[in-house]
Amino acid sequence: MKTILCFGDSLTYGANPAGGRHAFEDRWPTELGRVLGADKVRIIAEGLGGRTTVFMDRSSPANLNGAEILPTLLSSHQPLDAVVIMLGSNDMKEYICGSALGAAMGMKRLVEIIRKHPYYEGFVAPPVVIVSPPHCVPTEHADLGPMFRHGMRESHLLAGHYERVARDTGATFFDAATVAVADPLDGVHLDAANTKAIGAALGPVVARVLDL
Repeated sequence: MKTILCFGDSLTYGANPAGGRHAFEDRWPTELGRVLGADKVRIIAEGLGGRTTVFMDRSSPANLNGAEILPTLLSSHQPLDAVVIMLGSNDMKEYICGSALGAAMGMKRLVEIIRKHPYYEGFVAPPVVIVSPPHCVPTEHADLGPMFRHGMRESHLLAGHYERVARDTGATFFDAATVAVADPLDGVHLDAANTKAIGAALGPVVARVLDL
């Protein structure tokens, strides 16, 4: 049985652009587990709305800095056979970072944290799959529209930067924008079909990483 940590933001949490949260079976980590086989993998979904790669957001009651919480998750869920990271959308907010390159440097730091974490004796650092999130799209949403106006353009640059980071760090790369499109209801989140599409497409990618 392989254990996979899916580390992300509201897209991993399963936020529904129409409001609320998608049903458990409609979230991409659940679909990833279904594709890989319940008898072969155990999926740990750690998604939090607003989470960034390494940047602070004091407007939230939760700590949204991915780099600060990741070591705790690596310790509490070890041993891990793979970590799949899909972050960067919230980095596109102008008051957070607003730069695809900044998000890529944050992603690089997350990979470093996974590689250098002091795991218990006998446990090793798991392979990493870096996932570039779907692009932000135009929306009339009162909050997210202005919040991502600049970041919408930058979100189209994430895949190129993330692919380079994956190449430089020896991680595996996947571009979720090749299989999923954000809902114009809020310009960021995904309907159930697009959410599940990410999990389905990641199945073969993670299977290769784990030799399943």
